Amino acid sequence: MKTRRNFILTSAMLASGLSLSAFSPFSYNEKRKEPLRVGLIGCGSRGRGLASLMRNLPMVSLVACCDTIKENLDKGLIQADKGAKGYKDYRELLDQANVEAVIIATPLYLHFPMAMDAIDAGKHIYVEKTITYSIEEAEKLAQKVNGTSTVLQVGHQYRYYELYHKVKEIIDQGWCGQVTQFECQYHSNQSWRRPVNDPALEKHINWRMYKEFSGGLMTELCAHQIDIVNWFVGSSPEKVTGMGSLDFWKDGRENFDHVRATYYYPQGIMSSVSSVLTNAYKGYSINILGTEGTIEIMRDKAFIYAEPKKMELGTVDGVSGATVKNGSDGKAEPILFESKDGKNLDPTSYALMDFAACIREGRQPFCDVNKGRDTAIAVHLGNKAMEEEKFQYWSNL
Repeated sequence: MKTRRNFILTSAMLASGLSLSAFSPFSYNEKRKEPLRVGLIGCGSRGRGLASLMRNLPMVSLVACCDTIKENLDKGLIQADKGAKGYKDYRELLDQANVEAVIIATPLYLHFPMAMDAIDAGKHIYVEKTITYSIEEAEKLAQKVNGTSTVLQVGHQYRYYELYHKVKEIIDQGWCGQVTQFECQYHSNQSWRRPVNDPALEKHINWRMYKEFSGGLMTELCAHQIDIVNWFVGSSPEKVTGMGSLDFWKDGRENFDHVRATYYYPQGIMSSVSSVLTNAYKGYSINILGTEGTIEIMRDKAFIYAEPKKMELGTVDGVSGATVKNGSDGKAEPILFESKDGKNLDPTSYALMDFAACIREGRQPFCDVNKGRDTAIAVHLGNKAMEEEKFQYWSNL
């Protein structure tokens, strides 16, 4: 990170909101006449959400859907283009010559085999995060994709959100001084359980709660913020420690209902990541702590706070000469941002638009298989640190 020790961030400089010209490494490609023909594998809540977004993206045409649950498949087809075909077996969808690319929005444990089969079928791939169920699978998938013309994009959609590009530029220009800490949380107050009409489908529908299908809160929620920190820092972490447990939701699930991990990066930067299912205070947030200022990122907005330049000394708890005020007293100044096309759509829409553009233009996406692999390794090392209750090191892989 760039350090600007003598730089003073003042409220006057930010009076109308911090506005820099953030760089975005992706295009929107709205003028292409031939839409990308896409097949959707997995029509659950996330898959249908993606399908609904594609209805408003002219560069993408949803021509096929697949799900093993008929109700999900029928709902997916409602969102698809006229004449779209439905399949119960994803391999039948991969056999369709009119399908150029697939979106894999299935439970985590299915990402790897489906992506490998899609590559063999000559399809481009958009796979939801986390890219694979295990470290070994992530490495094998990257090896298979690298050196080929296959476009594989991972669904870390916040990389395609202009807000984060603006924050990245602010960090790189030294507005916060030397960044030393990231504090990330993804909290909610709910069971995370989905209703099941047929008990036989319990693990099929609530797969996030079972270890054989998912890595739980780390793979399904925390992965987003781990990916962002990797991007902002410019490297993967060296080591991680953490704790997790299943203490509140006693309903037969296996994965932890609250987790907390701390990652250490080569530049002397630490990042804490937590997710709980018992409290929603400030829900989703990332705090970036620097020697000159702090950035607070929320769902769709961010603020920057200047650090005080003078410490006030006095008597605190009977100790004379103690620091009375040592926290940031800067006014919260908004960080202004706007998408390149001025439409300010949701980040997933821009991720899908760039996926289509990458395929048409023959380039690799900003969140490619290698970035997806590195994030997956960090996520899975975090889970392993909790399970084994000891440090996990990247160098030991």
